[in-house]
This record gives sequence, structure tokens and C-alpha cells, in this order.
Amino acid sequence: MTFFQITKTHETSYSLGDSIDSLLSKLDLAIDDMGNGRVKSLEEAWKEIDLL
Repeated sequence: MTFFQITKTHETSYSLGDSIDSLLSKLDLAIDDMGNGRVKSLEEAWKEIDLL
């Protein structure tokens, strides 16, 4: 299970609506993961962040 995914794109401009839709989509996935017990420990999350 990955904590997040980065996708490269050539699109350079986003509307506020696009940003909000993306945020709400990610929050919905996160809430669903929490509800189903698919969560990482804080240490696991920081290890993945440090790899960036």
C-alpha cells in the first residue's frame, strides 16, 4: 500500500475547483482506508516521506 502517488503532467494551470476536487478525492480515499483498517504507522509514513 503506497501512502501517496506523484504523477507528472504537462498541465501547468489548475483551477481552484480542480484543486478542491483533488483534495476531496484524496480525503475520501484516506477516510475509506481508515474505516477499513488500511493505515500506516507514523514511522512508516515518515520513512516513505524521507525517500522523496
